Amino acid sequence: MEVITFSSKAFQALMAKIDEIGNKLDEQNGGPSLKDTWLDIQEVCFLLKISKRTLQTYRDKNILPYSQVNGKIYFKAADIQKHLEKNYRKLKR
Repeated sequence: MEVITFSSKAFQALMAKIDEIGNKLDEQNGGPSLKDTWLDIQEVCFLLKISKRTLQTYRDKNILPYSQVNGKIYFKAADIQKHLEKNYRKLKR
């Protein structure tokens, strides 16, 4: 097996190019799919602008579905979006 080494600067440039290619592929495919994205408690609290305690209440009252793996809790981004759309209120004119 052959080992190739190159500078940190070259590695960073390579990683930036890979990220750029990934972003272009996402754009062509309509962006990353929400159904495949999982969020942790901190991310959900930030998105909904709620406290961890409020999020716990949402879980207790079955307002938001979640998954728990080894004590860590995750939410599907698509479920968060559905919750927001369900509670969307249009302006009356």
